[in-house]
Amino acid sequence: MTDDVDTQVGDRLVGRVLDGRYRVGARVAKGGMATVYEALDMRLDRVVALKVMHLGLGDDAEFGRRFVAEARAAAKLSHPNVVAVFDQGDDNGTLFLAMEYVPGRTLRDVIRQQAPLPPGRALDLLVPVLSALSAAHDAGIVHRDIKPENVLISDDGTVKVADFGLARAVTTTGQTATQGLLMGTVSYLAPELVTDGSADARSDVYSAGILLYELLTGSKPHTGDTPIQVAYAHVHADVPPPSSLEPSIPPYVDALVQRATARDREFRPADARVFSRQVHRVRSALADGLPDDPELTGDLTVPIQQIREDSGYDDGYTRGDGYVEHAWQEPPRHDTIVVPFEPGRPPPGPATRVAPQPRPKGRGLIALIAILALAIGVGTAGWYYGVHRYTSTPVLLNLSAAAATAKAEEVGLRTTALNQDFSESVPRGQVMQTEPAPGERVRKDGEVGLVVSKGPERYRVPQLAGVDIEAAKRSLESIKLVTGRVTENYNETVPAGRVIAFTPKFDTVMKPGNTVNLWVSLGKRPIDVQNFTGKKAQDANKALRKAGFTVGRTDQYDETVPEGQVISQTPNSGTLFAKDKVQLVVSKGPPLREVPDVKRKQLDEARQILTDAGFKVKVEKAPFNLGLNLVAGQNPGAGDKAQPGTTITVTVL
Repeated sequence: MTDDVDTQVGDRLVGRVLDGRYRVGARVAKGGMATVYEALDMRLDRVVALKVMHLGLGDDAEFGRRFVAEARAAAKLSHPNVVAVFDQGDDNGTLFLAMEYVPGRTLRDVIRQQAPLPPGRALDLLVPVLSALSAAHDAGIVHRDIKPENVLISDDGTVKVADFGLARAVTTTGQTATQGLLMGTVSYLAPELVTDGSADARSDVYSAGILLYELLTGSKPHTGDTPIQVAYAHVHADVPPPSSLEPSIPPYVDALVQRATARDREFRPADARVFSRQVHRVRSALADGLPDDPELTGDLTVPIQQIREDSGYDDGYTRGDGYVEHAWQEPPRHDTIVVPFEPGRPPPGPATRVAPQPRPKGRGLIALIAILALAIGVGTAGWYYGVHRYTSTPVLLNLSAAAATAKAEEVGLRTTALNQDFSESVPRGQVMQTEPAPGERVRKDGEVGLVVSKGPERYRVPQLAGVDIEAAKRSLESIKLVTGRVTENYNETVPAGRVIAFTPKFDTVMKPGNTVNLWVSLGKRPIDVQNFTGKKAQDANKALRKAGFTVGRTDQYDETVPEGQVISQTPNSGTLFAKDKVQLVVSKGPPLREVPDVKRKQLDEARQILTDAGFKVKVEKAPFNLGLNLVAGQNPGAGDKAQPGTTITVTVL
């Protein structure tokens, strides 16, 4: 306990707030590529599980891109057996996922504490795992990392699968974390992932089969001193039957495990949904308490299945009437013994003719009785396995779920809701598909899965105005609409990169695949700034306002720039946007000077003083001129301020 507390205290993330939203709490678990923390989403006030990638992964740009892409794909999975992904983020290189918090334990805890489990209990735990994988496979998502640690069991018993897509994000990088991932999950790795790195839905089926083996036996099928040895075993050795460790396991359970874990993926169930159907058949046989079911075992056994496919024999999935036809060369005669074909064996060869032998009547009667008894026994067994235990699936299509259930009950069958799907032809609420299909064989007292129509698939165009272009594309992608023509325009009010307008309009109902056209802002239109330095301020002000700018002005004296002209302009080049400000400094001409006092001075002296002060002189004679050439007055007067060059009028006597 002390070590755990010390570790929590020393953890660099505990107590931090990531992305300004998630307050990191206690560490929950640590794996090969990430550590999981309990965290508080402060924005929505809820507890989440925060999966934080190990240091170094965030430095790889390619990993970051794939991490985001896979997280988005996983977030689209909405299923009761899938751990929901709420958010993904990058806090200065710390990549993380915010996920549904599932208090409880993992399947690893169950295996450690309870395995080996009874077959029925093991299959009951596997069914929700396959349900989650079926939803993923239907959406084109392969998990790639099915293992007990990724199967969570909540306190109320709900089983949920976590980490969809993360294995793909990690294994596509060159980081050393990939090696850790391989070492951590090699016990569940499909052979094709070892040999060439390829994966499809059947790879998940293989891992689920290994999971079932471990639930049944408490052990992994392949062991070794190094991960490479274990990986080699997956490629070169078959998974042994679980009954080799637990002899009480029925043969059809052995066959189920070995079918799912066939080294050649062509022999495995095509995806989790097909595997789930096989699991339901086996679970039904267990519920009937059958120690063996030769037909079920034969259907699931890989070599026999291949023989049947090669010979054209019907394996029981598509058989409708419960009988197998054989092309005999001639009708059987009274001296021919027909050996009945038993499920699970190859078809017999030509009928054997037996020449009649003369016998004593007593011995002949005994032989006849024996032959009849054998024929009756074999025939009864064939009837029981071929007819008595099975019936045909009724036609339940285009009925409401309630009506389909009632019709199935009339022939002793149960129904279960598999899922809902969209249909252009089947009205909402009606059955659009059954598993098994109409006419296919189903066990009496068995179960028929119903796929109910959600009606035509339609979506409403979301409100995209003002939304970032990438977010708008993701919004359309999430409801299966396609981003059509993107037109970029300058806009004075909508920031660059955001949607100005779109068509069709908001709330329009559309089919999947329809296009939505977007008009996206380039931001404000840039305007070239013309330089008006040295030009008349009046002309500059008019031109700048016409271009869309606001104009500021200050006036100042200048010795060199004439009054009314622009001394300087800020800015005087480059580009601005509408309503941006251009500042002008306008000349008031040279600074004012004080006019000298020249009264009572001789005219020549007065003229010299004024000229030296920078003024011009104009002489006027008084009306009663005395001829003295004395200045009697001046205008502007002495001490007044005037610009250099101003004319000073002097009056002389």
